[in-house]
Amino acid sequence: MTRLDPVMVLGAYAVGVFPMADHRTANSVYWVEPKRRAILPLDGFHLSRSLKKTIAGNRFRVTADTAFADIIRLCAQPVHDRPETWISGQIEDVFTQLHRRGHAHSVECWIGDRLVGGLYGLALGRAFFGESMVSRERDASKVALAWLVARLRVGGFTLLDCQFQTDHLASLGAVEISRADYLGRLSAAVDGVVAGALGAAGGAAGAVPAAGSSPSPAAPSASGDFFALDALGRSAIDTVAAPPDGKVIAQLLGQTS
Repeated sequence: MTRLDPVMVLGAYAVGVFPMADHRTANSVYWVEPKRRAILPLDGFHLSRSLKKTIAGNRFRVTADTAFADIIRLCAQPVHDRPETWISGQIEDVFTQLHRRGHAHSVECWIGDRLVGGLYGLALGRAFFGESMVSRERDASKVALAWLVARLRVGGFTLLDCQFQTDHLASLGAVEISRADYLGRLSAAVDGVVAGALGAAGGAAGAVPAAGSSPSPAAPSASGDFFALDALGRSAIDTVAAPPDGKVIAQLLGQTS
């Protein structure tokens, strides 16, 4: 059995493939390349009046990359309508490694000191691959996704991959596209960064499953900046980056929604 490693996983995402497991304690994973792919256009997020009010009112304290391990464990917990999870211990472990190396990120929603929702995913080039989101309070996952979209827009990302379409994602603006369309968008989003990312992840690439196309590492291309949003909430005298106020996020998303 081949163990997942960061290089293998980055290489797989670069060609449109991602791992899943049958259950939490599964010892193996399988590789998925959907025929129809869900993406959320970054200029097409549906910001309802009620969600805008929740965001602008700062009902949740929203952070990024402050509780990655807690978010992935929360996403993996069983709930009444989903008694089993595809996030196995092996997947959790490799994403924790990717987080330590700056590729995997989380957005967290808090009420006081209690973590009540959020999401996590993988950044490569100007693409962000959303893995899972969770809500333990009403609208927490919607707020986390809204903040993610704002973060990606400000950071220069061009692709937000949602993997599979759901009614929940569709209500927020996600659309389905063909595999060929997705691979074209993916190739443009990761062009020029794959070789460097794999090298930075360390070692030779593991066995990556074949896919419909492979991005070219030849042409240089800027990577997205996951933390560019934090500068909007920092004054000239601040030395520590922090996310801006919810009113800024609501205004930013409302400009094109």
